[in-house]
Parts: sequence; C-alpha cells; structure tokens
Amino acid sequence: MLRRIIHIDEEKCNGCGACANACHEGAIAMVNGKAKLTREDYCDGLGDCLPACPTGAITFEEREAPAYDETAVLASKRAKSGGCPGSAPRQLRTETACEAPSGQPSQLRQWPVQIKLAPVSAPWFEGADVLVAADCTAYAYASFHQDFIRGRVCLVGCPKLDRVDYSEKLTEILRQNDIRSVTLTRMEVPCCGGLEYAVKTAIQASGKHIPLRVVTISVDGRILEDR
Repeated sequence: MLRRIIHIDEEKCNGCGACANACHEGAIAMVNGKAKLTREDYCDGLGDCLPACPTGAITFEEREAPAYDETAVLASKRAKSGGCPGSAPRQLRTETACEAPSGQPSQLRQWPVQIKLAPVSAPWFEGADVLVAADCTAYAYASFHQDFIRGRVCLVGCPKLDRVDYSEKLTEILRQNDIRSVTLTRMEVPCCGGLEYAVKTAIQASGKHIPLRVVTISVDGRILEDR
C-alpha cells in the first residue's frame, strides 16, 4: 500500500541511537553503527523519532510499504516487557450510579484513550459514536463524563504536547470501522485548532460521510460554541 513512512539518510546518521530509543513501536534498530528501519510494518508514520534525531537524518516519504501492523507491535512490546498494562486494549463496563462508590460512575467504555495508543480496529468501534477530546477539556468542563463521554468511545490527545499529526491515525480508525458520528471537544485556545484540523482531515480522507459536532469550551468551563 502507498503510505507515509520514515526515511533514514545513512550519510547524515551519526549512530547516536536516539531515534531507536524514541521509536515506541520498535521499528528502528542500530545496525553496524547506523540507524535502520528494520520493520516497516512497525512504523506508524507518526514520526516520534524525527525530533530525537540531532542531525536531521530522518524525514518522511510516501511510498509503497507494508501496512502498519499494530497487533504485531503490541505483541512485540508484551514479549519484551512482560506486558504493558498501559497499552493493552480493554473494554470497560460502565457502572450504574448505585454501584459506583461516589454515586457518579465513570462513563469510560474502553482503554487506552490516548489517540497514539488506541488500536486502529477494536470491537468497541463498531457502530460507535466517537468522542475526540482535547486533553484539557475534561478538566475545564465539570460535567464532562455525563455530557460528552457517556455513550461514546473516547479518544484523547493534544497536538501541541505530542507534536504529531493525528490525522493519519484517525483516518484509519474511521476507515476501518463503522463509525456513526464524531464529536470533537476542544478548548478555545489556538493550539486546539490542530486537533480540529486533524479530525476534519481524517473524516475527509476516510471517504465516508460521518457527521461531525464541534464543541468549543472556555478556560473557565463554559461552552462557547456548539456546531
């Protein structure tokens, strides 16, 4: 398939190994003192390794390459670490109010929730309404669980902190699953524009007509816009 993947310029590579350490998927290894993309199917094309390279030896290119195999990546991580609970996909049971100790149950339906860690395909995506939430919205808006997470599959991210383009990951989630709708909650601050751009780009790139609702929340917890 034609997709975005990293390219390593061996002449620029100084063999420091920073990129291999930064690659959470294990796609890069050091071979004869140089960084090599040894597993193309482990490269998610998001580029966590790019900012780690001190010589600018890593760039993106678009070419024929095997599809990103997230299942294989997770299996490799578990084999190396004995299992990573932070990245193991789990479907959660939403408690009723009377069962929850606080009387206010969590509405979270699955784990993990970070866009970078979420599987591309999972049972809970089928026929789901998806919530893409900027990190800060859950802290700013008091009734976030009840008003936004309830009844939705939640994906969380911040393009300013992660410094990645979420659009490719979100595109694959939308393309490979039967998603009914997408709700985006973003803060009023300009950096959240990157998340909105990624969601809109993903919907367009998926080739599907998926309804999008965008809710903008102020830093003092008010809904400024709902469209």
